Amino acid sequence: MENQVTTHAFKGLLIALVLIVLSLIGQFANLQFEKWWGYINWAIMVGAFIGSVIYYGKQKNNDVTFGELFTHGFKTTAVTAVVVFVYTVLSVYVIFPDQLDKMWEKGVEEALKGGKVTAEQMEQGAAIGRKIMTVTVLAGSLVGTLIIGTVGSLIGAGAAKKNPAPTPFEQQ
Repeated sequence: MENQVTTHAFKGLLIALVLIVLSLIGQFANLQFEKWWGYINWAIMVGAFIGSVIYYGKQKNNDVTFGELFTHGFKTTAVTAVVVFVYTVLSVYVIFPDQLDKMWEKGVEEALKGGKVTAEQMEQGAAIGRKIMTVTVLAGSLVGTLIIGTVGSLIGAGAAKKNPAPTPFEQQ
């Protein structure tokens, strides 16, 4: 009897759920602007993708190749990225609509503190700056998840044990 393999879709949804819960914790605990909080999220995400790929190899009794492992990890990454992107859109426009305002205010404080711009310059660029920030947040959630997931999938595919059964052409 062959082992039942957990699908990439289930793993992707599970990883996305963990990331969404972490995001909600960060929002309610007001940690979303702390650098260390972002690093914790990245570490958990990379670890989840690495673990997902290694677990897939174990479920297949290590009868896998690097390409097969990476493909499974990248499909998991794609599912996670889509779910996280949908959550980010809902978060920005519905759940936490003041989040972008807080980000803008934090950016203005940093820019004024650094002496890079004046208050008048910030007011003049506010409309376009907010639009750019919105696009950056949305695109960043999608592209960032894809990049981190790809790295995690590559590491996991490299770290997993691989002992593929020989094909008839490889047998002597």
